[in-house]
Parts: sequence; structure tokens; C-alpha cells
Amino acid sequence: MIGALGMWWVWLAAALVLGLAEVLLPGFIFLGFAIAAVFMSALVLIAPELGAPAVLAVYAGSALLCWIGLRVVFKKQSSGARIVTRDINDN
Repeated sequence: MIGALGMWWVWLAAALVLGLAEVLLPGFIFLGFAIAAVFMSALVLIAPELGAPAVLAVYAGSALLCWIGLRVVFKKQSSGARIVTRDINDN
């Protein structure tokens, strides 16, 4: 019998929930966790005999790598804030 951590569809559902959270609360916080959950869904489907500690350790590591990768990719995006250096009322 496969435990709750071994069911691939649980990881896929978690990825969908985390993806929805990212849409509702933008900022690339939940996106790394969602990508890692999709990866875990594929991994658990391929190797269902992995134990709970191994699955959680791989998820934590892959979530960290995804988060760091997203920070590198989206580092160059600005927040859209404009810095004003000259006052319109100064002549």
C-alpha cells in the first residue's frame, strides 16, 4: 500500500493549489514550491517506493533550487517604481 506521500496526484493537486496561491498573491513566492511539487509528482510516479523522509528531503531541495532559479531569472525585473530626482516646481 502506498502512503499519502507516494501518491503522485497529491503532489499534482498541491502544485495546482500553490500555483493558484501564486496567482492570487503574486511575488514569485509560491511559484518555486509549485514547480517543485510538479517535479515531485513525476518523481513519485516513476519511483513510488521512496520513503517519506526521502520524498520530503528531495522536495525541500528542489523547492530551494527552483526558488533560487526564479530569483536569478526575475532579478532584472523592476517593481515599476519611478525615482524622482527633480521637483516639478523647481525652476
